[in-house]
Amino acid sequence: MKNLLKYIHTLTPFSDESWTLLQTALSEKIYKKNELMLREEEVCHSLFFIDKGFCKSYYEINGVTKNTGFFFENEISTNINSFGSRQASEFNIMACEEVYAIIFDKEKLFKTAEQSPEIEALGRHCIRQFASKQEEFSNLFKLYSAQERLEYLEKKYPEMMQRVPLTQLASFLGVARETLSRIRKRRITQ
Repeated sequence: MKNLLKYIHTLTPFSDESWTLLQTALSEKIYKKNELMLREEEVCHSLFFIDKGFCKSYYEINGVTKNTGFFFENEISTNINSFGSRQASEFNIMACEEVYAIIFDKEKLFKTAEQSPEIEALGRHCIRQFASKQEEFSNLFKLYSAQERLEYLEKKYPEMMQRVPLTQLASFLGVARETLSRIRKRRITQ
């Protein structure tokens, strides 16, 4: 919980009283590698703070996995649309390594937010930060070529480049694994 508290303090002022109250909305869980944290067609009732490990969001389309996001230590993972609208999730979230997560329960979080303006502000900041990252990745695909997307990730998210297997990274970038290998090889020889 220490890392979560540090994370909270980077987002907003937060008192000891609010922290004590917030803990009633939190639980801890360890997900094994390849275990689903959120299943497609389920309603998302949680925000997952990744304390250790990393997870991904993905779609299964005709038996092919399309990765849409990776979430590492000190980040929040969720399905923001399902969380907000109570609609079924269109995608899965799965642990890519053993993931130690601190789970914010939606109903309990909302109840504590009614009692503390700091918790209410924290919720807004978490959702805003999550939405900002999603928009950033969405813009990558609208504005950049595959090679430019790779270069962007290398500069801004080097940890992703080191920890995510090449096949999963290729899926995220929207290219075949072989294409990604060629792009990387071409850049090395330049």
